[in-house]
Amino acid sequence: MIQTPYYLIDKSRLLPNMEKIARLREASGAKALLALKCFASWPVFDFMSDYMDGTTSSSLYEVKLGRDKFGVGKDKETHAYSVAWADHEIDEVLQVSDKVIFNTAAQLQRFEAKSHGHIRGLRVNPGVSTSDFDLADPARPFSRLGEHTVAGIAPVADLISGFMFHNNCENDDFDRFDDMLCHIEDRFGGLIKRMQWISLGGGIHFTGDDYPLDKFAERLKRFAGENEVQVYLEPGEAAITGSTTLEVSVLDTLHNGKNLAIVDSSIEAHMLDLLIYRESAKISPNTGAHDWMVCGKSCLAGDIFGEFKFEEPLKTGDRLSIQDAAGYTMVKKNWFNGVKMPAIAVKELDGTVNLKRDFGYDDFITALG
Repeated sequence: MIQTPYYLIDKSRLLPNMEKIARLREASGAKALLALKCFASWPVFDFMSDYMDGTTSSSLYEVKLGRDKFGVGKDKETHAYSVAWADHEIDEVLQVSDKVIFNTAAQLQRFEAKSHGHIRGLRVNPGVSTSDFDLADPARPFSRLGEHTVAGIAPVADLISGFMFHNNCENDDFDRFDDMLCHIEDRFGGLIKRMQWISLGGGIHFTGDDYPLDKFAERLKRFAGENEVQVYLEPGEAAITGSTTLEVSVLDTLHNGKNLAIVDSSIEAHMLDLLIYRESAKISPNTGAHDWMVCGKSCLAGDIFGEFKFEEPLKTGDRLSIQDAAGYTMVKKNWFNGVKMPAIAVKELDGTVNLKRDFGYDDFITALG
C-alpha cells in the first residue's frame, strides 16, 4: 500500500466527465480547454487530451505546462491569459502559446508591437456573475478582471480576433447561464460580431448528473452560428469533479466534548480552498451512529476537515478517503508546518494504482531557499 497522505486520481471516475465533454464538443461545435488554474496534475494529461482541445492558463508557467505536457504530438491549443503580463515574460509567452489574451486594453497596447502577428484576445467583464462569494466574484465592485465597457474596448477591437468572458462560478443552473449569455449579447453583441472566436470561460457545471447537456449544446451552437464565431469553454471543476480523493490515515484519537481524530494531513496545507471558503470536506458514505470530527495535524487550531458519521468508532491506523480533492486543491498544496506534501497516484482503468510522484525533505528545503 502507498504511504498516506496521497492524492489518488481515479481514471474510471474521471472518464464520465471526459465523455460528457466529448459529447458536448460534438453536439455544439465548441472547443474545450482545460483550465490549469483549477487542475494541473499532468500525469493524466495524456488521458484527458483524447477528449479535450488543449489548455488555458493564468501565468507563464501554466502556459509552458500546457504546451509541454498536454497531448504532446496531438496538435492541441495552448491559450495564454494573465491578469497582467510582465515585460520580462511576454516574449516567452508568445513563443509557447497559440493565442494570447490580455486583461486590459492598456496591456494589449503596451505589447502590441511585440505580439503583432500573434492571435490576440481581450478579457471582457460583463458586470454580472454567478458567484455567491465576494472573494471569487469576477464582477465584484472595482474588479480588475477585464475591460467592462464598450467604449473601453472599441478603440482596440481591430487589434484582436477574440474575447474571453469568465463570469460563471459553480453555476449548475442552465437558465442562469442562458440569462447571462443573453446579457453579454445585449451589451457586447456589436463587438462580438467583429470577432472570430469567443471564450465563455469556465465555472459551468455541465458535467453534473442533472445538467441539461443537450440544451446547453444547442445554446452554444446557436450563439456560435448567430455571431459566426468559434466558441471555447474552459472547464476546470467540470472536467475533474469527483475524480480524486485525498487518502489519509488516523494518527491519534481523543475526546474533548466531541470525538476527535487526527489524521496525517492538513486542510491548511492540502485542501486550502475548504479553509478559504469555510467549507467542510466530504467523506462518503457519511452514515452511521458514531460522530467524529476529523482534524489535521498542523498547529493551526482550525485545521479541521469536518464532522462526519461512521459505522464504527475511528481508531489509530484507520484509512479515510476525503472526496473531491482535485479542483483548486492539488494546485494549492503547500509546505505549511513542514507537513509532508501528499504523494500523487493514478488509478488506471484496469484498477492498478501507480505512484507518480512522492515528496520528501529535499523538496521541502528546495522550496524555501
